[in-house]
Amino acid sequence: MDGVGVRTVLLRASSALAFCALPAAAAAQSMEMPGMTMPMAAHPAPATAAEPHAMAMTGALGPYPMARESSGTSWQPDTSAESGLHVMSGEWMLMAHGDLNLVYDHQAGARGDDKAFVSGMLMGMAQHPLGNGTLQFKAMISPDPLMGPRGYPLLLASGETANGADRLIDRQHPHDLFMALSASASQTIGCNSSVFLYGGLPGEPAFGPPAFMHREAIMDSPEAPITHHWLDSTHISFGVLTAGLVIDKVKIEASRFNAREPDQHRWNIETGPLDSTSVRISWNPARTLALQGSWGRFVDPEQLEPGVGQTRWSASALWADSVAPGWKAAATLAWGRKSAQGHSDDALAVEGSLKHAQWTLFGRGEMTENRELTDVEDGPAYRVGKISAGAIRDFRVADHLSVGLGGLASLNFVPDALAPAYGGSSPTSGMGFVRIKLD
Repeated sequence: MDGVGVRTVLLRASSALAFCALPAAAAAQSMEMPGMTMPMAAHPAPATAAEPHAMAMTGALGPYPMARESSGTSWQPDTSAESGLHVMSGEWMLMAHGDLNLVYDHQAGARGDDKAFVSGMLMGMAQHPLGNGTLQFKAMISPDPLMGPRGYPLLLASGETANGADRLIDRQHPHDLFMALSASASQTIGCNSSVFLYGGLPGEPAFGPPAFMHREAIMDSPEAPITHHWLDSTHISFGVLTAGLVIDKVKIEASRFNAREPDQHRWNIETGPLDSTSVRISWNPARTLALQGSWGRFVDPEQLEPGVGQTRWSASALWADSVAPGWKAAATLAWGRKSAQGHSDDALAVEGSLKHAQWTLFGRGEMTENRELTDVEDGPAYRVGKISAGAIRDFRVADHLSVGLGGLASLNFVPDALAPAYGGSSPTSGMGFVRIKLD
């Protein structure tokens, strides 16, 4: 570990904040890194008793705690859990984290199926000082293509295609091998303010809450939400450019991006025109809370609906905090709307988790208005719902490596018009899984 390089990084990170009045406690904060304890760039908010080392270096997009940053350029609460392996190499700060899920999936009913599959992600990040800001590179890959083109069974899910001709219904599509290849650059322009540019191929535009696998309230579940294509399906967009302004606890950003959902070829990198637009306003009024509202005009998003554009809206609230000594809770409330061809269809998700020692309990409730659950052209929107609950127990096997055993059960709700197709109005489903986690 290069101590000179570490000191240089920290001095540059704190220089942009030097003229701001800060509480004395902030200057004394520190963070543990492998083999050393290093003083941190000062932040106004002190660590809590439950998070003695929660304060990290400033974020890549502005002079605020790194814990605020989630997928793409989205924000989460400053009190969100941070995991991963951090090391210094000269003036570069390097980070890696990820998980691998081995899942057995059982979806009951007439439209259900069984499947064993592998899912997860591996992310690497590199940061370097850039003037009085930060240069960041991020890469994320997934084993999802190994599932095969039809993904895995998931009642009430729909979207994308396995063969370029038929829509996936009651199945969750696999994500592409390359989930993110992005870069960002920021510059501090005043006390607690900054400007930034972000680009990715693929990347995530300024729309919606953080992608579901990054939301603390539900990241321990291997099950994708049925609200995915209302809230955060843009987290893998093959072509994104975003510009943003941070003013203390507020972030305003706009993106131009390729809204076309990934096709059935999951191993490649696709390209397309940056002809879609989104705008997002984020506000963290307290360390424990992250709010966002966003709008987007999506040009030609569906491979099987050429020439049909969509307008989408989203609003969400993410919360995370310690609720008792040794206990950590997180929650999400998110709403999304898709409007196309004179129709507007809504979706709502509520998520929550409770962590204590090596145990995590998690749950989610969802509702969607879905027009894709039948093959009827211009069919009605069916209001369907789902409740899932599960738990995982982690076992530490090495520094920064754990193995977890978990399971979840789900109850699905369909209207009377769909009940015959599903073999009843409330089919059940469940998953058992083993997780290997780098943290």
